[in-house]
Amino acid sequence: MSHSTLAPLSNKSLSLRCCLLSLIVLVRCGSLCAEPSLADTVAKIKPSIVAIGTYMPKRNPRSIFMATGFAVGDGSLIITNAHAIPETLNSERLEKLAIFYHKDSIDKVILATVLAVDKDHDLALLKINDEHLPALTLGSVTSVREGQLYAFTGFPIGMVLGLSPVTHRGIISAITPNIIPMIEAGQIKQAQFKRLQDPYSVFQLDATAYPGNSGSPLYHPESGQVIGILNKVFVQEGKENILAKPSGISYAIPINYVENLLKAQGYY
Repeated sequence: MSHSTLAPLSNKSLSLRCCLLSLIVLVRCGSLCAEPSLADTVAKIKPSIVAIGTYMPKRNPRSIFMATGFAVGDGSLIITNAHAIPETLNSERLEKLAIFYHKDSIDKVILATVLAVDKDHDLALLKINDEHLPALTLGSVTSVREGQLYAFTGFPIGMVLGLSPVTHRGIISAITPNIIPMIEAGQIKQAQFKRLQDPYSVFQLDATAYPGNSGSPLYHPESGQVIGILNKVFVQEGKENILAKPSGISYAIPINYVENLLKAQGYY
């Protein structure tokens, strides 16, 4: 019986194979490097993130942060949660609504005015003067699925951490109604009756958010397109009303309600 043997590769063949393998590795590395990472996206997102609060010249501290917001449209428009806007301001002591952000190693404050409020979805549209921040791109909620990974950037715990936006990430753990019907009518607060009549879906997240994160943009980690607005108060009031203490679950209002608010004001 004869046995076939493989002829040894020549030096030329070995060199050719090595070149081909090296080319494949370079192509794969190049394609991976070309894909934007979360780190790249965060670097682009942060200049658009602002803190929402009030400014009073003779108060100590003069600035108080209440929530997070982000620039949209032409960069002079800011989206945040309606519950973050104070109902009254101390005009006698020159208290003003303002946004705060860090740029060129300087903490900046710009006065803001309220253009419109959508209380049904806890949204507020603000306007700033003499400044245009990099605006974020609004995405589409139709492609959002449970299990997808997203990120949000904002100011957790308000002023405690200063003007340094913090980024968290997590999956969409559920797309769920904004309010759960109660077994007993006595458990329903007056403010919740309207929500029961016109419920809508919100994004439930497995990431940890804090009160200062209200108003933070929820965005795709690669494209940076915003698909929701973090909400730590409004949704919990509807979904967790029967709990003695609110849970640590985080929620986000879908971005299409921001689009509706902008359209109503002629900005979209």
